Amino acid sequence: MSQSRHVPVMLQRCLDLLAPALQEPGAVVVDCTLGLGGHSQALLDRFPEARLVALDRDKEALRLSGERLAPYGERATLVHAVYDELPDVLDRIGVPRVQGVLFDLGVSSMQLDEAGRGFAYAQDAPLDMRMDQTTGMSAAEVLNTYPPGELVRILRAYGEEKQAKRIVSAIVREREKEPFSNSARLVELIRAALPQAAKRTGGNPAKRTFQALRIEVNGELSVLERAIPAAVEALAVGGRIAVLSYHSLEDRLVKQVFAAGAANTAPPGLPVVPERYAPRLKLLTRGAELPTEEEIAENRRAAPARLRGAERIRESIG
Repeated sequence: MSQSRHVPVMLQRCLDLLAPALQEPGAVVVDCTLGLGGHSQALLDRFPEARLVALDRDKEALRLSGERLAPYGERATLVHAVYDELPDVLDRIGVPRVQGVLFDLGVSSMQLDEAGRGFAYAQDAPLDMRMDQTTGMSAAEVLNTYPPGELVRILRAYGEEKQAKRIVSAIVREREKEPFSNSARLVELIRAALPQAAKRTGGNPAKRTFQALRIEVNGELSVLERAIPAAVEALAVGGRIAVLSYHSLEDRLVKQVFAAGAANTAPPGLPVVPERYAPRLKLLTRGAELPTEEEIAENRRAAPARLRGAERIRESIG
């Protein structure tokens, strides 16, 4: 796959948000979602005094971005890890605090474009969807083995799929005849199961089910629930974090963590707010920022992106 075709989402805005924290020599910035290395390369270019630590759970992504970032030598440290492992990674490399953290929570273009991984509903492929193919259950195993009630819960919670019950009863009926292995059969089944009105809105009717399976297979929301607070905790005072999310469930999680950090937690009525109740974060974005129309025209994968940023303004106390 040509790397030039992969345009990092909202790249300029992410760099601008992080910039004030990354000017000093020796600043460390963490790219928690390395992917093909587009954001990472831009960080290394824009902040020549900074050191990069980049994580990815996908070994193939690490191999490809390793080639891309090789010219930066010692300035780039690439680690095979899920992003909720950030505290352990920083501990291992002896970096107690960092000045910048970037998360781009989209499925990497490489995973979508590589037919064999089964992320995309537009082409037939094995139903795998694991970002790290060395571990865990595939999407096919989830479809073939989960109880119906659990599948309905996943489709509703992670896919925001209103027709979850219809789709799941069709899945259960079909898997008894023959277990699921490929994406085309699932796409067909979803098309057949949905009422006409539901097919007329919101793009490919399989989109929500595929999103739900991907989140379940990779434990994405539970990982994110641990990862965002851990990343905030890793920031030095003055450090900044930028998070790009692509659906409302992710964005809500990020919003909650940032809002809690930016809140004054003092009991009402105190004449002076003790430091331990004062906000630890300052929000850098008003709500979530959206990509521009030009950017969406250039890169359709940017369309659902939501960007939030925050700055660490004090240490946690007690």
